[in-house]
Amino acid sequence: MTKQQPSLDRRIQSLFPAALASLLVLGTARLVLDALKSNDSFVFQMYGWPRGQKPRPAVVISPDDRIDESCNVFEGKWVWDNLSHPHYTEESCPYLVKQVTCQRNGRPDSYYKNWRWQPNDCNLPRFDALKLMQILRGKRLMFVGDSVQRGQFESLVCMVQSITQGKKSLQRVPPRKIFRVEEFDASIEYYWAPFLVESISDHETKHTVLKRLVKLDSIANHGNHWEGVDILVFESYVWWMHSPTVNATYGSPDVQEYKVTTAYKLALQTWADWLESSINPERQKVFFMSMSPTHLWSWEWKPGSDENCFNESYPIEGSYWGTGSNMEIMDIINDQMQDLKVKVTFLNITQLSEYRKDAHTSVYGERRGKLLTKKQRSDPKKFADCIHWCLPGVPDTWNEILYAHLLKSHQNIL
Repeated sequence: MTKQQPSLDRRIQSLFPAALASLLVLGTARLVLDALKSNDSFVFQMYGWPRGQKPRPAVVISPDDRIDESCNVFEGKWVWDNLSHPHYTEESCPYLVKQVTCQRNGRPDSYYKNWRWQPNDCNLPRFDALKLMQILRGKRLMFVGDSVQRGQFESLVCMVQSITQGKKSLQRVPPRKIFRVEEFDASIEYYWAPFLVESISDHETKHTVLKRLVKLDSIANHGNHWEGVDILVFESYVWWMHSPTVNATYGSPDVQEYKVTTAYKLALQTWADWLESSINPERQKVFFMSMSPTHLWSWEWKPGSDENCFNESYPIEGSYWGTGSNMEIMDIINDQMQDLKVKVTFLNITQLSEYRKDAHTSVYGERRGKLLTKKQRSDPKKFADCIHWCLPGVPDTWNEILYAHLLKSHQNIL
């Protein structure tokens, strides 16, 4: 027995390389088979799809479509352009809510629809709805935030919805709205989360800014809805700014009063922690929109006056930054973006939107779900909405910039 043992050991050892090679072959075969199940398979892209399956058309982005790294698209001016703008009309888009259809609601002028944002040192690529939907094929794009963010969602839906005559639908699944385009197996979605973290205001319709209670360290319930979304576009500002302090919980169920900037910083850290634990940067893109400005006090752009955005028809010219845009909040956002381990593209739309005192819904929108009465419209100092934007309008430009960044990051497969 003693003489036979070394020989047996050598035979067993000699089997290890063969067994290891077999495992490697099986593992490689499994990876190939899994890849072949995906429409993104390199093999399919190079040699075509199996018979009976519809191929995914290649999306080729030309160099002219890509904004240069050196160009700051957020610095520029508004130029009159009634040839290429607006991208759609109130009549052509059936998905607009009454809150934003200013002309249909009685606004007498339409100049606000025809301004185009022109960066100082480059051009934004011309918006191509078909190209965007080709990029989004088989994907989900989700806007997350408050009602201002909902306006950006509706804007993008209107910018793309006319390109297909196939099956498309808008579903309301609170706290989400989902616009699906079957032809592209794609969806553009909106998720109501005014503070990003959880709060007692998370019901999409039954909420009030007057009774804010924010859970600064809780985000899991929202995060469950964001898991796996291909493109996430976050925004959160207006609901924080109702008053200088906010009731909130952090680390315990005890409610405390926090300075808004302190609470915002804690909430953004909770959001950042969720990103770093949940986002796959290889296949997901994340954007964060800067604050949407308000135009509540006309004395800021017209010294000596005492009005608001009502009856304004033209953008502000020259340097301007309103007091409604909190610089401390902007600094908190910038600091958080610097510290993130996950790439987040910051879309700084605040300054370009600051100039647009003319583009708010004013008295031509809704209040508590109903259009303003004639009597309410006669009192714009009390009832004008200088927070939300008419559509078509300024949010279309935000989406042109989002589109430019999606083009910039798209990888051509040649």
